[in-house]
Amino acid sequence: MERLAFGRMNREWNISRSEFQSLINLGLFTSAEFESIIAQEYVDGFNKFFDGNNPSYLKADILHTPTVLNIAIDTTKLLKLCGDKLKEAGGEIWDRSEFMKANIDPEGVTVNLVDLETSQSKEVRGRLLIDAMGTASPIAWQLNGKQTFNSVCPTVGAVIEGMDTEVWDHQYGDVLNSHGDISRGRQLIWELFPGEGDELTFYLFHYHQVHPENPGSLLEMYEDFFNILPEYRRCDLEKLTWKKPTFGYIPGHFSVGKGDRKIAFDRLVAIGDAASLQSPLIFTGFGSLVRNLDKLTYLLDFSLKHNLLKAEDLNQIRAYQSNVAVTWLFSKGMMVPTGKILPPQRINSMLNTFFGLLADSPPEVADTFIKDKTTWLMFSRLALKAASKNPALLLWIWEMAGNKDLIRWLGSYFEFTFDSLKNLLFGGWFNQLLKQLPDQLQERYPSFWLRLLSFQRSLATSRKL
Repeated sequence: MERLAFGRMNREWNISRSEFQSLINLGLFTSAEFESIIAQEYVDGFNKFFDGNNPSYLKADILHTPTVLNIAIDTTKLLKLCGDKLKEAGGEIWDRSEFMKANIDPEGVTVNLVDLETSQSKEVRGRLLIDAMGTASPIAWQLNGKQTFNSVCPTVGAVIEGMDTEVWDHQYGDVLNSHGDISRGRQLIWELFPGEGDELTFYLFHYHQVHPENPGSLLEMYEDFFNILPEYRRCDLEKLTWKKPTFGYIPGHFSVGKGDRKIAFDRLVAIGDAASLQSPLIFTGFGSLVRNLDKLTYLLDFSLKHNLLKAEDLNQIRAYQSNVAVTWLFSKGMMVPTGKILPPQRINSMLNTFFGLLADSPPEVADTFIKDKTTWLMFSRLALKAASKNPALLLWIWEMAGNKDLIRWLGSYFEFTFDSLKNLLFGGWFNQLLKQLPDQLQERYPSFWLRLLSFQRSLATSRKL
């Protein structure tokens, strides 16, 4: 069920080969199909934050990330391919249909919709409802009551053609770039991704807390976009072809622990952005969903086969990662606190401290961290190095986050530590133990077995901390 016309969403998606490979491994796509939907693949991506007002020890080299978001996907081709595969498997697509309500009873779930073209009511019934309606999902709001989002990322941009190749080579991307310091309570950050042909996709965004006093007007941001773009990338706006705008608000939830967000009810489970299991660094659930799709589909298949559709069982099917949750303090450090005035160079100084360490580290360190695969040892080592390089960093974080959020973050870090110890203790033998247990056990105690499988899938593939 899709509210818009299926396959016609104005979205730009970037991914890496290693991340998409997980979809190929699941049998959802072939390697040839993947190659057919690539719009552009760049050879390197740059990460650089303005340091013109920073002391020398807080200046940083460019961080190169050649395998991070380096493939632009042709979303029209991808969604058409997905739709064709769904229909071939016996599925149906009801687009231009708006969700109204879901009625759950002991035998199933009934979903009521309205056809937006005919205004007629429709109804469909099934065993399980999967909520993939994103952050604006009314189901997710109802499940989590008064819990609000911790932050929001106002974003504007455009898909542009006609930029001179002497200004920007389309073989490269600008993954993260700040062109100046804090202005009007915002630290603006740019992104640039090559697209199909000579298209370039630009984004301009900033992070802040959800509060009416904070700046968030997209019209004002578009004024900044058009004013700064000729400086950011030397170009004449009148000579560019503007293909389409890209804009919106991206809300974010900072997960402190596994159970602080409800993702399931009887015969209902949320995934992706609807489950609010986004990376705090990139604010979207797309990467989280792709990375955890093998785990989610495996557990969901087991639940359906054994009719484990109660909330306590479906809550085992979640993409929570403690190594991702612990990074929310980084996005907090990219926000100007509500009602406070910071030195203009403060956020760039913090970003240069950390990204400078990544630039000085082996390439696999940055790749691992940015793709949300960091280990406890890597994270802790980088944090200690950052504090050593910039002793004022801890004070800055305390000033920006406050006592309450620092205590919350310590809870996230302790859970990350616990999970890492769990991986070390169980990662080497637990999988073999499950294989040796008799099949009768899962048939007799399927709910208990689901929890064992969920625990198994939560373990890292390596025993390293």
